[in-house]
Parts: sequence; structure tokens; C-alpha cells
Amino acid sequence: MTHIIGRRKFLAGAAATGICFSAHRAFGFGQHFRGDALLDDLSERCFRYFQDASDPETGICRDLIHGNPADNDRKGDEPRGSTGVTGFCLTAMCIGTERKWIPREQAKDRVRRALRSYTNGKVECIHGWFYHFIDVHTGARWKDVEVSTSDSIWLLAGALTCREYFHEDAEIRDLATLLYSRYDFGWMTNGQGMLLSHGWRPEGFIQFRYDKYCQLAAMYLLGIGSLTHALPPEAWYAWERTPNSYGPYNYIGNSLLWTYQYPFAWFDFRGRREARGAHVDWFENCQIATRAHRAWCYEELSKTYPDYTQDLWGITSSSSPNGYRAWGGPPQHSKIDGAIVPCAAGGSLMLAPDICIPAMHAMKDKVGDKFWGKYGFADAFNPLTGWVSTDTLGLDVGMILLSAENLRHGSVWHWFMANAEAQRAMRLAGIGKG
Repeated sequence: MTHIIGRRKFLAGAAATGICFSAHRAFGFGQHFRGDALLDDLSERCFRYFQDASDPETGICRDLIHGNPADNDRKGDEPRGSTGVTGFCLTAMCIGTERKWIPREQAKDRVRRALRSYTNGKVECIHGWFYHFIDVHTGARWKDVEVSTSDSIWLLAGALTCREYFHEDAEIRDLATLLYSRYDFGWMTNGQGMLLSHGWRPEGFIQFRYDKYCQLAAMYLLGIGSLTHALPPEAWYAWERTPNSYGPYNYIGNSLLWTYQYPFAWFDFRGRREARGAHVDWFENCQIATRAHRAWCYEELSKTYPDYTQDLWGITSSSSPNGYRAWGGPPQHSKIDGAIVPCAAGGSLMLAPDICIPAMHAMKDKVGDKFWGKYGFADAFNPLTGWVSTDTLGLDVGMILLSAENLRHGSVWHWFMANAEAQRAMRLAGIGKG
């Protein structure tokens, strides 16, 4: 059953407390911080991850880099590449070129190699979709992982960003177009026609579908915008808009914070809203979700974990002392131990700079020496126990990089939205200005 929340109720709490920034105001605030030295340094360090983590021959990017070299042998995952991280890497090459952190020809070479790997058969393609993890050297499926709908979408978003940014390169344009043309969105619905499956294994489709708010926005829009294997425009309205609230904050989705970041790093929803239903402004929805998360950290979690404050906050999927954890809220997901995850606030820089920039500075100023390194902030840290993650995860530094770039320059939004398919998808889904 689809849950719809009225626009008046949806915004009532936000408006009452004056926390709802318009997209224009938020972006203007971001321009003020173009000279922020910490964001300059952090962004370049995040970019360096992709220089180091991508294979020079295949262009495929590693899922993570272990800070402790002994972990490479102990865990045996040094050559584990990630399709989703490769999408962030492709986008990072555009940012790095624009900021002059890498020569344009070097960046284009890396992009070409990656796109060749995903289109010439080195990486196995299943109806246009790709395995979540693959070997960075051979492109082969990593162990028994699934063909991942979401990771394949981040790859495609990165490829389309490169198609526009490196528009002078015919091979990049053609390979990105070929890549998109092969995505069979209808097949990934497993006969349902509109709702996408989470993925596929040789044994069959994963039973779960993207049928309620999560990281699905880019999946459905790229499906609707496809020129070869499109989803019907009605697919945008086929998934549930589950209402959520915390204190005065009313918004859609009870998912983890990163799901309010990833799709919106490429698709520019600023000043747009749906033409149907509750006429949701999804950019505003993400802004409110970010503020609700911060309030939940310093008002609720701080009762148990006093390290959370108004400036030191944020937890979303990350490494932990017990492996990778999908934690966050509200409501609470997984058991929380007081950890702080920099990409929670860092990935929302483009959404709520007035609360996220102070969080970045607080992390660096108060505990930075303990978890600031070659690629910026550690993936996660716990001020209460002294634990600091020694791994750097590509998705996490990637989201910080894209968010900071959009905040200060709007570049990723500009490059990606220049694609005719992205504009077509928004139009067909009825997401317009107003």
C-alpha cells in the first residue's frame, strides 16, 4: 500500500522551526565556502583515493584500501573491485580534472579503460547489468556476489557524467552511450514491469524489490530515461512514500542517511517537485532528513553516547570494529556504539551546509589528529573507545567528494543533467520546476 503525506503536514514542522532552507539559499550559502581551506584539502584527499585505488590497466576501482597492509593478506580482498565505486571514480576523474589535480589526458585514459572493461566483455554483463564486486585485474565475478541493481546504476551515472564532461572524446561518448543502451530495465523487474529487483544471481532474481523509499531515485529515473529498454513513467510513482518524523521534522523514508545522498549527487532536484500525488520536493526532503538525523544524534543518542553533540554527529553505513555495518536512523538501524561516520555529514554538504560544514571542522579540530590521513577522514571513529577505522571505503570518500563539489560549484549536477536522457526522465516522470 502506498502511503502519501500531505504537503502541508509534510512541511509543517520544518516551517514552524525555520529549518527549511530553499535550494537557492542553500546553494548560495555553499558558494560562500568556495574558499574553505578544509574543504579544499578534504576534497583533494578524497580524490587521491581514486587515483590510488583504480587499476591502471582495467580502470576498475577497488572497493576499499586497507590502512594496515597486513589486512591485505589476512582478508584477501586487496583485488576486490566494486562496480558502484567505479561509478564514483569516473565522476571523480571529472572533478579532479576540473580542479587540476590530474591532467585531462590522464583522466580521460582512466575513463576510457574503465568503460572499455565494462563494454568489451572483460566484465561480465547480464542483460546490461553487472556484478557488485569484481576482480580489479580480470573483471571476473568476485566469489558469489549478486548482479547489483544499485551498484550498476552508480556506474552508469558516472559514465554519463564523463560523457558530458569529456565531450570532445568520441570514444568516451560512444562507450558511455553503448553502456547505457545495454541496461535492460524491464528484465530487472523480473516480469513485474515497473518495480526493480534488488539484483540477480545465476540461481535467479533476488526476491526483494525497490518498492519503498531508499536509494532508488536514480534507478527509476535512468530506467525511465532509457532510449532502448525503458521503464514506463508510471514506475516513478509505483513505490511507496513511507512517511517518517522526528520531533518537528516530517519527511519521507525511514532509510539510512546515505540514501538521501547518492542519487541526488547526480540528479539535480533543486527547485523541482513532483506533478502528482503529494507533489514532493525531493531535494527539500533530503535536507529535512539530514536535519532530523543530526537532531536525533545530539538529542537522543547523546543520552547514551555523550560524544554526540550539535557539531559532532552523524552515522550511516560504514566500517566498524565488527565489520561493515548498516547503521543509522531515525529510527535506529542496527546496534549503535557511539561511532561517528564522517561521510554522514560530509555526504550531506550539498544539502545542509550550515550544519554539515561545522561538523567537518569539529571533526578535524577536536579529534582530527587521530583519524585524519592520506585520504581525509577515517571511515569511522569512536571518541568514547578510541577506536579508529584503518580502512578507507570508496563509496564513503566518493560521496564526500561529490557533495563538496556540488555544494561549492554545482559541477556534478551541471555535467550529469546535461545528458538528454536525464532531462527526458525528469520530464516523463513529471518532476519539474515550481
